[in-house]
Amino acid sequence: MKKQNKLVAFAWVACAFFLLASCNKDDGGEPIPGGIQRAELILTEVSGETVEAHGDHFHGLDGGTEGESIVIKFDGNGTATANGHLHLEVDAAYKIELKAWDYTGKEVQNDFIANKATADLHKAFLIGGDFILNPDSDDESGAIFQPREQTYGDGAAVEGKYETTGILSYFTIGHDNEGPTKAVTYVLRKLNAGVKATIERTDWNRDDYASAFAGENVLELKFEIHAEHGHDH
Repeated sequence: MKKQNKLVAFAWVACAFFLLASCNKDDGGEPIPGGIQRAELILTEVSGETVEAHGDHFHGLDGGTEGESIVIKFDGNGTATANGHLHLEVDAAYKIELKAWDYTGKEVQNDFIANKATADLHKAFLIGGDFILNPDSDDESGAIFQPREQTYGDGAAVEGKYETTGILSYFTIGHDNEGPTKAVTYVLRKLNAGVKATIERTDWNRDDYASAFAGENVLELKFEIHAEHGHDH
């Protein structure tokens, strides 16, 4: 009988712990979206003679030189808390790295690309801004957003454009997109099975991405971009 009572008591303690963990909330009292407490996007300029826009992707990134970085910080609701208004050079290429932390303080962005099976359910988009995409530009002066992981977390190779996710990506605005400040949202979306293989490189800015690619958003990070002329590359 004593053994049975101990088992019942243990069950109650376990249940209480589970409920406490399930009720973890951010300062606003709402559940943390996707289990993410905070996130960052790190933008690093990449320059060099080999780096150039070509259609829906870049050439020569591996031969480029990395310059200064800027870090956009976001809270659990995807609202920018630092550097939410960017001044980017229209003719520059930028490496974009996502970092995200769960409510325990664990860094979790690589969990989304831990292996092919997991990565096959995730894809990043950059929504808004009404960009002229580079394939629609007359002189290769449009915008490109190119997810570009080369290995999964388990060390296996990422094979081609349909497998890339966007935890690591590269971006350029292009001269065709000069003008007013652009409000954009970096979206990491968890997709239904089989959907990722249908996503083309030019789909990154589609207004109808949510209906075209069934799933649910894990992250929505909102910030602004102001394109400006800088030094020549």
